[in-house]
Amino acid sequence: MHRWNSLDEVPDTLGPTVATLGNFDGVHRGHRAVLKTVTDLAAERSLAAVAVTFDPHPVAVLHPERAPEAIAGLEHRLALLEEAGLDGVVVIEFTKEYALLTPEDFVVETFVEGLRSQVVVLGKDSRFGLHNSGDIETMRDLGREHGFEVVVQDTVGEVDEGRRTWSSTALRDALASGDMESATEILDRPHRVSGEVVHGHHRGRELGYPTANLSHDSDGLIPSDGVYAGWLERPELAEDHPDRRLPAAISVGTNPTFDDVVRRTVEAYVLDRTDLDLYGETVWVDFVHRLRGNVRFDSIEALLEQMAQDVDRTRELLG
Repeated sequence: MHRWNSLDEVPDTLGPTVATLGNFDGVHRGHRAVLKTVTDLAAERSLAAVAVTFDPHPVAVLHPERAPEAIAGLEHRLALLEEAGLDGVVVIEFTKEYALLTPEDFVVETFVEGLRSQVVVLGKDSRFGLHNSGDIETMRDLGREHGFEVVVQDTVGEVDEGRRTWSSTALRDALASGDMESATEILDRPHRVSGEVVHGHHRGRELGYPTANLSHDSDGLIPSDGVYAGWLERPELAEDHPDRRLPAAISVGTNPTFDDVVRRTVEAYVLDRTDLDLYGETVWVDFVHRLRGNVRFDSIEALLEQMAQDVDRTRELLG
């Protein structure tokens, strides 16, 4: 998949396209329904399948005080978009100046001149242009004027009995409550946080459970505090390497039993492994199930007893 950091980088040789637009935060099942429509139509018509996304998130530029934390960082988003089968992604730097484009100017610059789109696929709630004033009807009007077709993807997900659709908002709510089963359903995969393994207090090693501590600038929305069953993956190793993907008990929070941890941390203990040296390595941590919330223990013995139970439960859940 090609990555272009502006419309100017898109080569003329790309040819006409089927294109879509979105932030694609998390690239969840709702997003992938739109992307599948794009790739299916592109295959049927022998056109290139392209997505347009923004970095940073427009809300982070226009209203930073209420900007949501990203579910997945840009590089993870791009990897997931590539898995969806796109031929290319245009990553547009979103600025306050860029936000001043009228809906028509945005569409002409992006889809008519930049990507020569024959079809534009959008979710039904898509907005674009100055003050988000452009909507589906705006796009249809511009399509008729400039000669491209507009395809609208219906809402995807469960809507009966008050359940939410597969959306980034529903996903954030699930992560905030530690509901990893719902998060996995929305994503169709476990939620992932990635980062470099750094030195911590080495307390886990002293207790017999050495942990890989992720740096505080890790990538991905960290779920609510607690203990989780999941996986630690080492992308620097070959996919068939026996230590590539390892079962892990994961702790999120400030470790309330001790008073010297003031920032939330993500640390993963790889089951039954004390021989791993992961410092300086970038790892992926996938969250599968929340075992419990964080508890302040009265003694190290009580903490160790609970940790042993957490490891046993993790082993049971992960098989």
